[in-house]
Amino acid sequence: MLRASLFLAAITLGAVAVHAADTDPYTRQIEQWRADRVARLTAPDGWLSLIGLEWLHEGANRIGSAADNDIVLATGAAHLGTVTLGQDGTARIALDKDAGATVDGKPVAEATLVDDMHAGATGPTLVRFGSASFYVIDRDGRRALRVKDPDAPTRARFAGIDYFPIDPSWRIEADWVPFAPGHKLEIGSVIGTIEAVDVPGKAVFQRDGHTFELMPYQEEPGGELFFVIADRTSGKETYGAARFFYAALPKGGLSQPGKVELDFNKAYNPPCAFTPFATCPLAPPENRLDLAVTAGEKKYRGGH
Repeated sequence: MLRASLFLAAITLGAVAVHAADTDPYTRQIEQWRADRVARLTAPDGWLSLIGLEWLHEGANRIGSAADNDIVLATGAAHLGTVTLGQDGTARIALDKDAGATVDGKPVAEATLVDDMHAGATGPTLVRFGSASFYVIDRDGRRALRVKDPDAPTRARFAGIDYFPIDPSWRIEADWVPFAPGHKLEIGSVIGTIEAVDVPGKAVFQRDGHTFELMPYQEEPGGELFFVIADRTSGKETYGAARFFYAALPKGGLSQPGKVELDFNKAYNPPCAFTPFATCPLAPPENRLDLAVTAGEKKYRGGH
């Protein structure tokens, strides 16, 4: 089933490429963006491969596929090992000698597990067992195992993505209004956490004779502007919690008034639209538009 789904996805991407050859440059750009998006989503380690989000408690957490574990995994050895979470948030794993698991590709007995918020360029420590793997994530001081498997049902049964028609009028040049001093924006999440992020300014634009504002933040220093939005289509035609899109930095920099391009044709669903095992941000009240944004991705028809 997985091979058939991926074969159909490849045919679809090929059809997109052929169709794009007969269209204008902007349409080709958006169709290529969509193809790249689907490729990332359906990759063996993409969001569709999630099969578990398992929260750790302080102390010893026995893990494995057998029912007598503290954390029961959907696949793998009956008793994989024990993850011990310290008071300081440090996690260590002791693997069962018969588990056949590796840590960062090495067959070790014990290791420290570096989580995603404290990892360097190489990423968090990866524990692999059979076709599946997990690593530790840190969400507001809480640690969990993010478990992935390329044979996940969500990946095998991927239903494709539905879109609004590509509409160049939704590629909008907005005014960039910097904040001095910077502004804090509280971003909630589907797991109940609230993160205060630094907002360098706001994008102000006009649509249908009205003025609207959106506040972005940067996921990493120097990175693109990241928008978490909702609008009148949310919960109806589009995913209810939020949609995301990125925008390039203003040419004059973040500290100066300028222009920023908002392309709502690139508005896309968060991972939570596809899997219950993600920890997605919610659109803050400041970014809930009293406007129907009929561009970008629609609600996922294969939603959980």
